[in-house]
Parts: sequence; structure tokens; C-alpha cells
Amino acid sequence: MKTLLIKLENEERLSQEEAHALWDLDLFTLGKYAHKKRTKLHGKKVYFNINRHINPTNICADTCKFCAFSAHRKNPNPYFMSHEQIMEIVDETVKRGTKEVHIVSAHNKDTSWQWYLEIFKMIKDKYPHMHVKALTAAEIDFLHRRFNMSYEEVIEKMLEYGVDSMPGGGAEIFDEQIRKKICHGKVSSQNWLKIHKLWHEKGKQSNATMLFGHIEQRSHRIDHMLRLRDLQDQTGGFNAFIPLVWQKDNSFIQTDQITDSEEILKTIAIARLVLDNIKNIKAYWATMTLNLAMVAQEFGANDLDGTIEKESIQSAGGAKSSQGTHLKTFVDMIKSSNFIPIERDSLYNELKTY
Repeated sequence: MKTLLIKLENEERLSQEEAHALWDLDLFTLGKYAHKKRTKLHGKKVYFNINRHINPTNICADTCKFCAFSAHRKNPNPYFMSHEQIMEIVDETVKRGTKEVHIVSAHNKDTSWQWYLEIFKMIKDKYPHMHVKALTAAEIDFLHRRFNMSYEEVIEKMLEYGVDSMPGGGAEIFDEQIRKKICHGKVSSQNWLKIHKLWHEKGKQSNATMLFGHIEQRSHRIDHMLRLRDLQDQTGGFNAFIPLVWQKDNSFIQTDQITDSEEILKTIAIARLVLDNIKNIKAYWATMTLNLAMVAQEFGANDLDGTIEKESIQSAGGAKSSQGTHLKTFVDMIKSSNFIPIERDSLYNELKTY
């Protein structure tokens, strides 16, 4: 333990064994070192962006047990949006100053690949400065399987149709035994990493996520982080890591595991200490509440995500995020917490200091 504390003090890279040992430290010791690292990277800045989430369909070929969003017997309200309906949303959100649309769909086997991709070109043709963040690795894997397209072909079409960056969805937990239990049939951990590597090799950036608080163990979270760290060493393409707190309402997973605030903050702090090569750690308020996301800024996080406007995936599982949040709420909370609110673009270029 003494050696671990010395390495933390000196900000040296942690081994796998040392990363596992972090769980033995108390929350405030972890917070001390995570906040030191966060302050060295970002000072008192807390980042957010003005974005709009759009989820064009919840009709899904996959049956992930953790998911309450896709249309199944616990969510008997399937929907499917046309390109015209999506563009109406984009038109409206542009009027409010939105700078990013974040588009993630379920895996609808009754559509064409053109339905998935052509909307991006429609957005970019009309609003060339709008950042399009779209198609998770899970969606890319679905298009690969459904339409017999290689990953490379899907990525080439993403670039052709105007996708600017990739979200981190579909990562869940990389351990394949856990994946078999919670999202069997979905993109494998190996292929999730392969897809992001291919995207990075095109000179593009992406986010990385980790879904925790279901049936995984702490050791699985460390394994997940270390695999991301290894890929980041190779490509440098991840611009943020986002630990997503699992939402249990309307889920098919049965678990007695309790993920309280301390466990969430420990996970964020450990992510900051282990992921020494990913600059930004996001406390995604939609999965942990805005209040706890603000506390997380003292435990290694430096980002809150964005205003969102409408959120369908996490709120289907019980999160209180369906209507997004207001810009003024972000700014006021950040200031009252003795941090500096920084509006950013999707690639962490600073746009405005409040």
C-alpha cells in the first residue's frame, strides 16, 4: 500500500495489481489524488456543451437484459421516426443554439442502411457547422451483420455522410462472461475495441463508456479501464471516458448489488487515476443526477456532458433526465460549487467561459 501511495503522489502509471488495490483506499484518499490529477489537467474548469440527443427508433433486434429503452414486453410502445421528423427536431434545436446532435438508435432490422446514414448528410447539408455525433460501435456491428458490410465499409460511409465523432455506447462491460449474461448477441468487447481503433485510424475521435452497477464486479471495471488505456496508448483517439450508472427500473436483470453515491464517486476517482492517457472524465448527469455529478467534479471528473434537451434511453430505466436541463442551471451550479463553467464543443475546444 505504501508503494501505491508513493506512485499516486508521483503520478506514475499504475499496474493492473495496483489498479485493483485502489478499491482498498478510502473515498477521501482516492478523491485527494484524483482531484490533484484533475486540477493539474483542467484547473477549476468544468466542461459542458449545448447538445441535443435524438433516438430515432426503439425497435431493436437485440435483447439486452439491462436495457429498458428497446421495445419489448416491459416497454410496449415501439416507435420509428422518419427523416422528416428527425429534421424537424434538428430545425427546432438549431434555433436554441445547439451545437451538437447526438444520434443513437436501437438496432431495427426492418430498415435499410440508408435510413441509418442518410439523415447525417441531410443534417450536414443544411447545417454544415453542426457537429454530428452518431453510430455507436454496437450500431456499426449491427449494420455489418444485417447488411453484410465490413466495419471498414460502414466507417467509410459514416465519413462520406458527415459523421464527425462516435459516441461510446455499446461498451457496457468488456468481460465476455458478463456480456453473455446481460447483452448476449451484441457487439463483442474485441470488436467494440476494433471498431473504435478503425475510427481513430481515420483521424477521428470517439468517447468510451462503461456501464456499471449491475452484476459486474469491481475487478471487471478495472479490466475494462485497462483495455481502454491500452487502446488509447495505440491511437490517442478517445477524448473522454464516461462511466454510466446502470438504471435498474424496467430491467430484466435481477441483482442485489447496491450502487450508492460512494461507489459511484470511487469509480470515477479510480477512472481518473487509472486512465492517465484519457484527458477527460465525464460525470454524465443523466445517469447519476446533476447534484452527484457536481460532487464528482471534486473526485476526478471535469465534465457534465450537456443540456441534452430530451433523453430517452436512461430515462426509460428510471433516470430523471427525460427533459434535459437548462444552460442556466449548469452555469449556476458550477459557479456555486467554486468551479469555472466552460462551454465546449464536441472535441473539447473551449467556446465560452461564464
